Amino acid sequence: MKVLVVGATGGSGRATVAELVRRGHDVTALSRHAAALTGPNVRGVDGDATDPATVDALVAGQDAVVVTLGISEDPVRVRLRGPAGTPIDVRSRGTRTVTDAMRRHGVRRIVVQSSYGVGSTRGQLPLGTRLVFALLLKPQIADEERRTAELRATDLDWVEVQPVYLTDDDVPQPAFTSLDGDIRSMKVSRAQVARVHADAIERTDVVRRTVAVSHDPATAGTTAPRRSTAPARR
Repeated sequence: MKVLVVGATGGSGRATVAELVRRGHDVTALSRHAAALTGPNVRGVDGDATDPATVDALVAGQDAVVVTLGISEDPVRVRLRGPAGTPIDVRSRGTRTVTDAMRRHGVRRIVVQSSYGVGSTRGQLPLGTRLVFALLLKPQIADEERRTAELRATDLDWVEVQPVYLTDDDVPQPAFTSLDGDIRSMKVSRAQVARVHADAIERTDVVRRTVAVSHDPATAGTTAPRRSTAPARR
């Protein structure tokens, strides 16, 4: 398949590009500094995900899109002073730009990395994390909520992937995934989430569903980890 990854140089974006290439897909990687990702089966394009002309040209001819947009700056600074180099509404505005282009070009499948605790899983968020969302991440979570609502209102074949806190741990086991918001811990590795993204591109049984993603400590060291009914954040 031909897959466009938007937000490709963040931690989750890089992991997703690598996983898609490993599975044999042809990947176009878009971010402000994506040219360095160019290699076998991947083309890196420097550009702004909120620019309609850039996105329109890249969406044309794709089979699917994965969106891993976010703000990588220190969250305390972002809360107090706003982001320095990224629009505070990059998630909703960038995703809206992508979905508009997809409709123009007849591209149906989009996988969007969101955050556990927004939209359908809002009520399942632990109290401590609710406080973090309310006090530290309020503007970013508001943008996540707006994007989630807009995504669900489209007629596209969307899949919303909601990981818990992200790590860079090397975890070979598949993530625990759930369609009803169940989680096994409050952390998950980016590599595990990347495999969820690739699964969501390849499968049809999670279309127009939200997939909660977490690491299941009980699977550590096993060769056949437990999984929920769904396939296995920035």
